[in-house]
Amino acid sequence: MPSSSTSTSTPVETPAKADDLSLSHGLKQRHLSMIALGGVIGAGLFVGSGAGIAAAGPSIVVAYAVSGILVMLVMRMLGEMSAAHPSSGSFSAHAERAFGPWAGFTAGWSFWVLLCTAVGLEGMGAAKIVTGWLPGTPEWMWVALFMVVFCGTNLAAVKNFGEFEFWFAALKVGAIALFLVLGVLAVAGVLPGTDSPGASNLTDFLPNGGEGLIIGLLASVFAYGGLETVTIAAAESENPVRGVASAVRTAMWRIALFYVGSMVVIVTLVPWNSEEVVEKGPYVAALDHLGIPGAGQLMNVVVLVALLSAMNANIYGSSRIAYSLVERGLGPKALAKVSGGVPRVAVLVSSVFGFVCVLLSYWRPNDVFPWLLNMIGAVILVVWIFIAVSQLRLRRRLEREAPQKLVVRMWAFPVLTWAALAGMAAIFVLMARQADTRVQLYSTGGMTLFLAAVGYVRQRTRAGQN
Repeated sequence: MPSSSTSTSTPVETPAKADDLSLSHGLKQRHLSMIALGGVIGAGLFVGSGAGIAAAGPSIVVAYAVSGILVMLVMRMLGEMSAAHPSSGSFSAHAERAFGPWAGFTAGWSFWVLLCTAVGLEGMGAAKIVTGWLPGTPEWMWVALFMVVFCGTNLAAVKNFGEFEFWFAALKVGAIALFLVLGVLAVAGVLPGTDSPGASNLTDFLPNGGEGLIIGLLASVFAYGGLETVTIAAAESENPVRGVASAVRTAMWRIALFYVGSMVVIVTLVPWNSEEVVEKGPYVAALDHLGIPGAGQLMNVVVLVALLSAMNANIYGSSRIAYSLVERGLGPKALAKVSGGVPRVAVLVSSVFGFVCVLLSYWRPNDVFPWLLNMIGAVILVVWIFIAVSQLRLRRRLEREAPQKLVVRMWAFPVLTWAALAGMAAIFVLMARQADTRVQLYSTGGMTLFLAAVGYVRQRTRAGQN
């Protein structure tokens, strides 16, 4: 139900409903633990890191480490708020609690557009891999098949989403762990049939100077998008507070191992300027370099799984964000319809929007689709800013009104919160300096201002009616 107050200090609350008319709690702790573990291994790590390596060279390790620190701070802030107030709206609900409905509206709907568009992109990426194995089959057919499968999965029950993600994540984690073991053995010179490259590939650490490092840094920042899903899913778990706390507390080593560790292994094994790094992807290129039969194709299977996992997670996340927004009076009421513990209308609408994005890529590849991609290019940074400024306000409120809810605490508050905000501001400046990212920055900024204006007008209108 919508809240009638526009006060920024009013908690975001919804009345209790019958079990079949509210979201279920079908996610078990093993689901949430694996979603947290596998969620950090996103499609961006497998697909997008090649361009970053080509630009930054071996310094991509520094880029991933710096952006990883920023992401850890953001996740800690989000974890603090989500453990205190678990909600399928996650950061959107926290923003509303901190600043009012206009903030929740802006953060929530911009993220919804991002997730729905990403569903289409991931579907196309997965279809390209499959058509490479089965040439002659149309890409749109595979995209349609993937959309039907994951839309159906999310329509059925939340435990189905949890099971898919559990096994997807298990495969991703296992593959990355095996990759790291093989890579470390090869670097150490103890892997049979391979010679250690030593530090020969690391000597030209900054091949393209500071500009290359900046490009690599921007690429690494956006590769981390998607970590927020675990705080959305926690609201439908058996123990939301425990799930969020566990996910946030293990974020540091997961980022360090899977992202930074992978980059160290790749740039040590493969020359940064190898064409295969971009053409095949850095993981496939590294395994091919080791001469392990069939390993490159096996990694392509893992990349496919990562893309399908991201599709599944983004349909889930977008539907829950939409449901939460409407429950709080910030969207069309039809999306709040729940049956069997699932917001099925929201799932359908989110899936349809994702499929429309795919159709746009075929119908208008030269104008409409690039425009849509630019519009969502910097949304994740907008979300992170909402998380940080909301945590600044809500932490003081929690300390004053409900200190027992601070199960997770932001480190060195408020110093590190302000440091994270300064880091985000620096990324905005860097984006403004690059021609391609400048377009994304301005397009996302325009969408954000539009949503903020709509949200503010809605808030003022409702205040006048009451």
